[in-house]
Amino acid sequence: QVRLVESGGGLVQPGGSLRLSCAASGINLGYYAIGWFRQVPGKEREGVSCISSPDGSTFYSNSAKGRFTISRDKDENTVYLQMDSLKPEDTAVYSCATVLGRLGGHSWNVESEYDYWGRGTQVTVSA
Repeated sequence: QVRLVESGGGLVQPGGSLRLSCAASGINLGYYAIGWFRQVPGKEREGVSCISSPDGSTFYSNSAKGRFTISRDKDENTVYLQMDSLKPEDTAVYSCATVLGRLGGHSWNVESEYDYWGRGTQVTVSA
């Protein structure tokens, strides 16, 4: 059974940092693409970043580029999203998702490309 569990969310001041974790069980992340999405109530879910397999190619949304960094720890079977220089507009529920194989530049941020989803973790950026 595939399970993704996010953690690391919380309340942070503007300009601060958080590191989100997506711990996987039931699969070997080395063979899967992992994406991070976020959603604000009343708005569509937005792709934030993705690390693909097997080569570890990374992709970022325009809003995440330069501030967020995605990485994968194969030993821990966990993917991380380091978020720096956080802004109030980054406030959302962040969820990770996964699919077997490789995603590319035109598919990584498409929700329907992913087979498994975590429940999400709340990130709130506020003074």
